[in-house]
Amino acid sequence: MDQQSNDLGVASVLLERMEKERLPRAFDLKAKVDAGERLDDMDIAFLERVFADIEDVKPLVARHPEYAELSARVIDLYEQITAKALANEQAG
Repeated sequence: MDQQSNDLGVASVLLERMEKERLPRAFDLKAKVDAGERLDDMDIAFLERVFADIEDVKPLVARHPEYAELSARVIDLYEQITAKALANEQAG
């Protein structure tokens, strides 16, 4: 299998995972932290997995700039969640 075909398969799986799993959970976490709540251990573990996956996907995005904007928007969402979660922790 060539790199292009492999990338297409990986992108398809990642997009499906994002649509069905990651984004719904991210929106739930955003609502949670926006309401002033703290993240629990499961929430933090989820975010750690997401950030590890983001690192793994960087080469794919570099090879396919058409995914760059989507990737940046998703990363921004997770950064908003973590920033608000940190503020909530610091507020006590």
